[in-house]
Amino acid sequence: MNPFLTSAPPDDITDLDPRRGRPSILRYNGLKTWLERRFGGPVAKISLDAGLTCPNRDGAISTRGCLFCDPKGSGTGAAGRGLTLTEQMQRGLERLDRRASQYFCYFQSFTNTYAEPSRLKAMWDEALSCPGVIGLAVGTRPDCLPEDVLEILAGYQPRHEVWLELGLQSASDQTLAAINRGHTAADFAAAAIRAKARGLQVIAHVIIGLPGEGDAEILDTARFIGRLGLDGVKIHSLYVSRDTGLAELLARGEYHCLTQDEFVRLAVLFLENLPPPMVIHRLTGDPEPASLLAPSWCGRKAETLRLIRQRLDDLDTWQGRGLGAARPHDQR
Repeated sequence: MNPFLTSAPPDDITDLDPRRGRPSILRYNGLKTWLERRFGGPVAKISLDAGLTCPNRDGAISTRGCLFCDPKGSGTGAAGRGLTLTEQMQRGLERLDRRASQYFCYFQSFTNTYAEPSRLKAMWDEALSCPGVIGLAVGTRPDCLPEDVLEILAGYQPRHEVWLELGLQSASDQTLAAINRGHTAADFAAAAIRAKARGLQVIAHVIIGLPGEGDAEILDTARFIGRLGLDGVKIHSLYVSRDTGLAELLARGEYHCLTQDEFVRLAVLFLENLPPPMVIHRLTGDPEPASLLAPSWCGRKAETLRLIRQRLDDLDTWQGRGLGAARPHDQR
């Protein structure tokens, strides 16, 4: 996996139906096609590491971090290699498919609103000054959104699109405590409402496969973010990375990973209970091969995406069906 570049899953909104040789119906509102419609052409996303930390690691809340989070803060680790944001952008551009000439800069590693406002504005200004950048995506926690930081982010609009990628993981407070998140579902809701009031697009991060969760929790989480009227969601499969609390549980036999089929079933259930306008930014995890301990199928992203699309077709189901949304039109 390229550590400087992320992109929407390929063919993330329609797929060729091998039985009929033509595109299947539009089963979910995928990011790739949504971006092309919104901006008139391909858009890529470059991941950045600003060298920040997290209150769940520096002692403000905890020093252990979230159960699943690796020492790089689920990011690239580029800042630790001494690369400036501009250098990270340049390296990301060098690796891009040149069909894309428009870019989002994605502040991914750790908590990207957890610093002095002046430092945050300087790093966001630096990334947005790069040619071709049309948008800013900021990954953060719901308990790290002071009003002055929201004001800075809102100030980039309408010249740039701004996405606030807000970590939820689960709507169950019991699960959030078990994975050491350090916030509640109510904290997430309050932060999302404040950000939406500023005109920011809010994308929730959720994880399928968290310890102790099943169908009921998946349904609750989907419907929780749907009621908040969020703009998008990133669905991650829970995988075990080296040097994490989850790795310790796995080694003691206290955590059992989902099978690929179990994940696919739950991902489809989740999609069925999301409002159709919500954009699906991601459908599965994307681990670094060198860090992945289990399950091995998480390293086969294209296969997992294909199986999700296949199950949607086989069940003749779609995003929002569980909420009563009408069947999409056929894409002939």
